[in-house]
This record gives sequence, C-alpha cells and structure tokens, in this order.
Amino acid sequence: MKNKICAIVGAGQGLGQALARRFSKGGYTLALITRSEEGGAVALAAAKKAAPELAHEYYQADATKPEVLEDTLKEIISTKGSISTLIYNVRGGYAPNDPLDLSYKEFDSILNLEVVGAFAAAKSVLPDMLAKSRGNIIFSSATAAFRGSGTNPLYAIGKFGLRGLSQSLAKAYGKNGVHVTHVRLDCELDVPDVRQWMGDEFDVNKTSNVDDVAETYWWTHEQPKSAWSNEIEIRPYSENWTF
Repeated sequence: MKNKICAIVGAGQGLGQALARRFSKGGYTLALITRSEEGGAVALAAAKKAAPELAHEYYQADATKPEVLEDTLKEIISTKGSISTLIYNVRGGYAPNDPLDLSYKEFDSILNLEVVGAFAAAKSVLPDMLAKSRGNIIFSSATAAFRGSGTNPLYAIGKFGLRGLSQSLAKAYGKNGVHVTHVRLDCELDVPDVRQWMGDEFDVNKTSNVDDVAETYWWTHEQPKSAWSNEIEIRPYSENWTF
C-alpha cells in the first residue's frame, strides 16, 4: 500500500514518541496530534529521524474538544490521504480522589478525554476504512478498565468507558475489515516522569520499555484477519504474581 498514513492522537514524549518512531520505521507517514507543541515536537523529531524521506507532520488539537479533533483528522485525510492506522494514546491524570469529592466538571473532563475524544477520532477515520474494507484502530488503555478504584475513581471510570467503546466498535465493524484493539498497559512505563516519580525506588527491570511496547502495537496492527486480537495486555516479566 502506497502512502500509508498513521495518525497518533496523544503523540508526545514517552510512548507516543516510541510509537511515532516504530511506525515511521515501518514505512508510515506520521500525522501527530497533541495538545502541546512541545510534546508533538519530540515525537515528530523521532519520526523524522527514523524515516527522514517521509513527510511527517504535527497538528495541534485538544482531545477534549471532539469537534476540533474531528476537523483536524478530516484535514489530515483531505491533505495527506486515507488514514490506515489510528492510535488513540491519551490518558487522564492519576491525582487521588475520594469518589464523593468528585465534581461534575471532573466527570465531564475525563469522559470527554477518554471516551468522547476517542469516539470523535474513530468516527473521523471509520467511513474511509469501511469503504476500503481495511484499517486499524488501537486504543491505549490500562488495567483500570477492568477494576474500579476507591482512591482514583476518575481514571477507572474513563478507561471503563474507553474499553466499552473499543469493544463496541470491534463488534460492529470487525466484520467489515477494520481491526479495533484495546491495549491494556498493566505496567509502569520507563519514561522520565515515572523515573522522577519513583525516585530511588525506580528499577528498570520492573518497568516496560516504551520501544518494546510500541513493538507490540506494531505486531498487533500486522495480525492477519483470521487471528485478530481485540484485547491485549502488556506487563513486564518481573510482575509479582503472588501478592
């Protein structure tokens, strides 16, 4: 397929940067969408270094504003061509909260980011994918999508909604050739923010390397139709299974 386009929403530092690098290396022209130009610049540099001959570009858009995100993706399609792979790689914060202390504004914010934004992104690319009977949509998620939290309920609520959306899209459109995958990152990623947060307790053997995680995304998007995974879980080998 010529002129393969991969759009990454949430293509900042860390995993976003690694995904940009891996898919660029695999021959994709990257359309990188982030809220801040700083994060997007890092991912764009990684993509250009991996494949400088491709016309990678950065676009600024806020995933909590679905109409803006949809317009941005439609602009990419009209100027660069069909998006064959979409990766929605955004997440809310980890700030602890008692459930009764949550505000309606916080609920609006997390649902817009994790669910409405993800829907807007998918809605923008699906018609073209369905017309061509092919395409990949990958949602970055977490094990919070499987269990609620008494101390960080917003994160769990957002990821529960994202998983429901992913499953619904997979069931609705898989038969039409569109591969939709919900990736649960049950791990701490080896990124600067995590290293700073963990301080002296940081152990590289107990975290997941972002380039290794990006490789799993690549393998997922390469799966043959007769053996698709719609749910994938990622964790480091050092996971303590006995607690």
